[in-house]
Amino acid sequence: MAEWTFLTNHALVLIFLAKHPQITARELSMLIGITERAVRKIIADLETEGYIEKAKEGRRIRYSINSKLPFRHHAQRDKAIGRLLCALGWKP
Repeated sequence: MAEWTFLTNHALVLIFLAKHPQITARELSMLIGITERAVRKIIADLETEGYIEKAKEGRRIRYSINSKLPFRHHAQRDKAIGRLLCALGWKP
């Protein structure tokens, strides 16, 4: 039986980007345990929906979080994702 977790890979990527704004997709993939390609797809999803923005800094990318956006699930749309990030140790 496969193990399950409380947070999706999208949530994990968002949490790591919030706490480590210059982390690479390769580093994220090793920390989360998914492929680098999957991480890049998740980052693209988050950027397309406005949850993150990317800014080039030299050879690296810095991610910023739009913490005021709501959760995507209909039962949680009245709560901003910043609440989850703060609960997990993010300091905006």
